Amino acid sequence: MFRKTVILAATALALTMAPAFAKTLRYANQGDLKSLDPYTLNETTTNAHLGNVYEGLTKRGKDLAIQPGLAERWETPEPTRWRFYLRKGVKFQNGEDFTADDVLFSADRVRAQGSNFQTRVPKDAKFVKVDDYTVDVVLSSPNPILNSQWDTWYIMSKKWAEANNAVAPTPAAATTPSYAALNANGTGPFKIESHQAGVKTVFKPNPGWWGKPEHNLTEVIFTPINSDATRVAALLSGEVDIIEPVPLQDIQRVNASANAQVLTGPELRTIFLGFDQTRDELLESNVKGKNPFKDPRVREAFYKAIDIEAIKTRVMRGLSTPSALMIAPELFVYSKDFVRPKLDVDGAKKLLADAGYPNGFEVGMDCPNDRYVNDGAICQAAVGMLARIGVKVNLNAQPKAQFFAKVLKSGDYKTSFYLLGWTPGTFDSHNVLFDIMGCRDNPNSNRGESNLGNYCNKKLDALTDQILVETDVEKRNQMIKEAFKIGFDDYGYIPLHQQSLAWGVAKNVKVAQRADNSVLLYWITKD
Repeated sequence: MFRKTVILAATALALTMAPAFAKTLRYANQGDLKSLDPYTLNETTTNAHLGNVYEGLTKRGKDLAIQPGLAERWETPEPTRWRFYLRKGVKFQNGEDFTADDVLFSADRVRAQGSNFQTRVPKDAKFVKVDDYTVDVVLSSPNPILNSQWDTWYIMSKKWAEANNAVAPTPAAATTPSYAALNANGTGPFKIESHQAGVKTVFKPNPGWWGKPEHNLTEVIFTPINSDATRVAALLSGEVDIIEPVPLQDIQRVNASANAQVLTGPELRTIFLGFDQTRDELLESNVKGKNPFKDPRVREAFYKAIDIEAIKTRVMRGLSTPSALMIAPELFVYSKDFVRPKLDVDGAKKLLADAGYPNGFEVGMDCPNDRYVNDGAICQAAVGMLARIGVKVNLNAQPKAQFFAKVLKSGDYKTSFYLLGWTPGTFDSHNVLFDIMGCRDNPNSNRGESNLGNYCNKKLDALTDQILVETDVEKRNQMIKEAFKIGFDDYGYIPLHQQSLAWGVAKNVKVAQRADNSVLLYWITKD
């Protein structure tokens, strides 16, 4: 009887103590995790979510420095050959061994039609299996920053993809989800236990992970909460532990609360406006038979009509840094040499008149309303500013899943005028010059994959190619400066600002805040 009583008491004590050891983190973001296919959407929040489950050959530390990932080391035995030594003993979450075959498979899959990550790996790069744990990458020309964005080129299991009819990547515009869009099988520190797009995704620690966990979590429940008010209320009530972002108007209220605070810091992402400069007639305009945005005077007029200081003070509440370039100043040493054109409404009207539009014109605008800080409000402000020069903008603001499905390559770049944000995956200017500002007129090249409006200047492209292989730092920086000046003088884009990070975090939670705005679960601890 005594023994039975002791056992019952011990069981009751264990049940009572269990919640104290169970560290469930509840996380809410304004955006959703639509697809678990790691090649569907090249977007920071999606990459961060999936980076808890999948891994690249490299990874980045809290300071964004490149570190070994699934490749424990690498070398360049010759200028056009990289050799990667893969980590042994790594298993995918279904128990399969990670080997060179998975790297070769992933290199083909990431460059296949439907992938939104085609520029991660040069199209003409040849992957050669030296042995099960050594891979050579043979290039047509030197590339000193080849692996600088491979932390978000996630390696997939060849056997798993083939067994589940998931060899092809899932396009963002796909209407029928693939197996890889609904299921995940990575090598990372977490695995996905359940996933309901738009509702909830549950992460659990991967007990077979090769690394040493820095978190103490036993479960993570991610819930998309689009409404700013609802998201903040959930944080303040303790229903969630982390939210991203905190609306700028609510920062003071969160910091004044008893159980939460706001972590702020500079972000490397540049928010900008772009134009369709490739179609002979815009998809969404009352101008027929021609494309106004092919005229640099029209682009300059739009630029000079945007009151960036009003956006900073009224829309962003001071938490933004107006930018003259398509890259954050922290990432290019000569950024300070560029100055934004001043607001000039009258000058903008004259430019439109000189271009043949004295009464302005009508154009559609695509904008996400749950992706960047106050993105919908920024676009609304731009609509009002452009109205002052006679341009009627028909704003189409929608959730990021629908927005990206329409404007990306998989959606045939169906946009005339748009807002987008970009953090260069390499943290280097070449990424911006190649992906965002490069011509996408060559079907055999990945150049310009994220250049939605196809701004194109061949001189800039030629410089970009030289920048890729130049090893002299000062010479390279001068070439980058010249390339940015070409785009600047062309009014190819309207850079707006770098937004500030604003994460709402419960006071019993510690999280590493990286400048790329990635909320990474494996660096979170909860008291």
